[in-house]
Amino acid sequence: MTDQNISILLVDDHKLFREGVKRILEMEEHFTIVGEASDGEEACEMAANLQADVILMDINMPKMTGVQATQRIKERAPESRIIILSIHDDENYVYKSLRSGAAGYLLKEMDSDALIEAINAVANGESYVHPKVTGKLITEFRRLSTIEHSHEENVLLSDISDLGGSEKESNILALTPREREVLQLMAEGKSNRVIGEELFISEKTVKNHVSSILQKLDVQDRTQAVVMSIKNGWVKLS
Repeated sequence: MTDQNISILLVDDHKLFREGVKRILEMEEHFTIVGEASDGEEACEMAANLQADVILMDINMPKMTGVQATQRIKERAPESRIIILSIHDDENYVYKSLRSGAAGYLLKEMDSDALIEAINAVANGESYVHPKVTGKLITEFRRLSTIEHSHEENVLLSDISDLGGSEKESNILALTPREREVLQLMAEGKSNRVIGEELFISEKTVKNHVSSILQKLDVQDRTQAVVMSIKNGWVKLS
């Protein structure tokens, strides 16, 4: 876990939900809740003033949706990293959120460990997508990869993967057998904790493997690594 102090803005129109999330986050010494907003418009105003490191953003709110607010906030506070919180696991919501500039997408059914892991990840410049949603994201990517790409689809894929062209086969060859196992489980949407349990290694060891994979594949985060692997047929998908 990082020692970096992370400032957080909570955005949700349900006060009870905000209070519950706030209680969880206040237990982490390096998290600081700097503000709370109850709708999209208020979120935009507070984001511009507070410049929080991470913004937890509800997707369905009065006055302005989380996706609309994310787009506006990225213009006013580009350094803030936004995690969308949603009850929807539909891939369309995920794509719209990521295209709007969100760095993460979490389902509200997530446990506290996943929430904390996601905040730490996006604060460190990574992306984080709820494991349950990753499979749907992969399915949609595969669908788009089998049809003729329009300009809009090319923009969509570049927004998500930012791969910058064809990848070298030497990238995957540089991975160790264990790293390939970890990459496969990442592509299946499994969290570090679950990967560790399946491979009988510690979560810290999994994180080390993930860091090495990202470096060798020359990508910024897990989502990019998975998209690259699917695009090049480096992982098996059912």
